[in-house]
Amino acid sequence: MELKWIKCQGEVWCKLTSVNLGHAHFNNMDGVYIIWHGGPKAATVYVGQGHIRDRLSQHRTDPQIQKFDSLGLYVTWAAVAESSRDGVETYLARQLKPILGSAHHQAVPITVNYPW
Repeated sequence: MELKWIKCQGEVWCKLTSVNLGHAHFNNMDGVYIIWHGGPKAATVYVGQGHIRDRLSQHRTDPQIQKFDSLGLYVTWAAVAESSRDGVETYLARQLKPILGSAHHQAVPITVNYPW
């Protein structure tokens, strides 16, 4: 499955703490997302799914995720139909091995493109 991963204005990666979650773009935006830090050894912090605005709002105040803020927290997301989300999340979590979030679905993986 080919996903259209979103970047912020200027074609730069969005910062988790400053992306404008009030923007109309997030109205009815459901899909999958990836949070990563840009430290010396950049790594995936979390892979998730759901209503993107709500989920990212929660992660902004999650102490486990915010402990990586000093390394620069970035996020990207893609619209994915509900019927495919579990499989896409499973695939991304298995491939990207996020530091946090071990409660990923164990659905049949659906192969997708990476954002980078």
